[in-house]
Amino acid sequence: MINDIKKTIIFLSAFSILMCGFNAKAFSVNESTLFNISEDHHLNGSDKIQTKLVKINPRILFYVESDWWDKQGELRRKDILNNLELLSIEFENKIYPTLTSLFGFEWRPGIDGDERITVLFHQMKDNMGGYFRSADERPKIQVTDSNQREMLYLPIAKIESDQLKVLLGHEMMHLITYNQKTRVAGTDEEVWLNEGRAEYASTILGYDDVYVGSNLQRRVNAFISKNDDSITEWTDKESDYAVVNIFLHYLVDHYGVNILVDSLKSRQVGIDSINYALLKNGAKEDFSQVFTNWTIALIINDCSVNSKYCFTNINLKKIKVSPNLNFLPLSGNSSLSITNTIKNWSGNWQKIIGGKGDLKLKFSSLTNPNFKVPYIIYDKDNKYLVKFFELNNNQEGEISILGFGVDINSLIILPTLQNKTTNFYDQEYSYPYSFTVSIKEKLGDSNQELIAKLLARIEFLKAEIAKLLAQKNGQIIINANCNSINSNLYFGMQNDSQVACLQNFLKNQGQDIYPEALITGNFGPATFQAVIRFQEKYKSEILSPSGLQSGNGYVGPRTRTKINQLLGKYN
Repeated sequence: MINDIKKTIIFLSAFSILMCGFNAKAFSVNESTLFNISEDHHLNGSDKIQTKLVKINPRILFYVESDWWDKQGELRRKDILNNLELLSIEFENKIYPTLTSLFGFEWRPGIDGDERITVLFHQMKDNMGGYFRSADERPKIQVTDSNQREMLYLPIAKIESDQLKVLLGHEMMHLITYNQKTRVAGTDEEVWLNEGRAEYASTILGYDDVYVGSNLQRRVNAFISKNDDSITEWTDKESDYAVVNIFLHYLVDHYGVNILVDSLKSRQVGIDSINYALLKNGAKEDFSQVFTNWTIALIINDCSVNSKYCFTNINLKKIKVSPNLNFLPLSGNSSLSITNTIKNWSGNWQKIIGGKGDLKLKFSSLTNPNFKVPYIIYDKDNKYLVKFFELNNNQEGEISILGFGVDINSLIILPTLQNKTTNFYDQEYSYPYSFTVSIKEKLGDSNQELIAKLLARIEFLKAEIAKLLAQKNGQIIINANCNSINSNLYFGMQNDSQVACLQNFLKNQGQDIYPEALITGNFGPATFQAVIRFQEKYKSEILSPSGLQSGNGYVGPRTRTKINQLLGKYN
């Protein structure tokens, strides 16, 4: 009995010593702290850095990497501290109450016994927006590189940027998710949905209401450039953030933000948690049907015909993908065979044009996984009909369309693979599928009738190609002569003389800047990428003064100043 009492006393003493490190402590400005960080994210690959506590606020302790901070002049430090004060006010009054009232709280007072959140700014690799380490929520006895704090990491390059509040809201969502999912529900969220909720936080907080320059605009631009990325495979590339952002906007548009809330608070993860939330909120569709409708909405985006085939967010009402074009000869019997690969939960759009006669399309999966294949038929008046392949047990199906090229102008098929629902990784398998299109031409037309129909068909095809190019690069040629850029220009502007002026200027910068050399007046992806190349060519004059490491494609004051300077030399 005495030995048992001794053992108990020894255990309680050891426990008290261990817990001393978790009590809230007093902090003072300019004190130094050595923090563990992610070596994969640090600019120089460091896993530990010395930091200074530069600002203390009711909910946040702001630390900055010492090597960087010590090199800043007094005036710039003052500006940074003023910016951090504004960020703290935004966090206190908007970010924190909005996100916690909706999704629940972070762990508080947490492992350190302090209700304040530690935010560390350090030098990060290009294009990084910040991160959260779950290791910091563990005691050092379990995880040796834990900082034993509720802690977020943000890039120093953004410390004076208007985008900072968006990044803080994103990372705060990760802190909430850790508590609600890992600690309370006892499971770890799948990366794609964890990042998706954090992406959507910007819209919840109202930071995407003004579209130009917003996080949503950046994601739309990235999605347009690469729209066939899987929403569930996560390689931490910009395209991953973009596709899950656009998908979750569609999901919340139609089923409400409670889908994100209830899926977070369930004990299930990923797709299973979304299905749980959809059922709880009375939705008739499951995740598979929602995803399929999303792929259709990205082609049609028209609420007047079917409310599920559109986006209701005002900033996404015009978003559409450009399908892959597949041509059939304009006359005679012909066939076309296509073999492609696809990953689970990625969009794929294949458009068939050309040909004249009765069309047959055979679809086949070569490995028998679970495909869903809707298709859209467009008639000569551009009215459409959405239908679905009926696939057999071997994942094969066939459709027939009479009068293709006469009464029917085009066909789009949208094959998606929906075989896997959990345990997604950074590299998922690709699976092959194929489809064969054949046309049997109807006989009986006279030569003159045939020529007239072929000419009409050619004009239609030219218009279709022009429309698709306009979605990607723009095709309206307008006057491009000008002496200066007098207004800010951005992705999505159309038929604008200043955009044409910009394109003419970029064209004169050479193939390295604007290889497409299109002067259209439409600010599309090619122009967007050309602006980025130009900004990065003159990085020291355009980007560095704003603390940017890479171009953003937005023609703002500093970019216009450099363009006008060069235009003045030319003229």
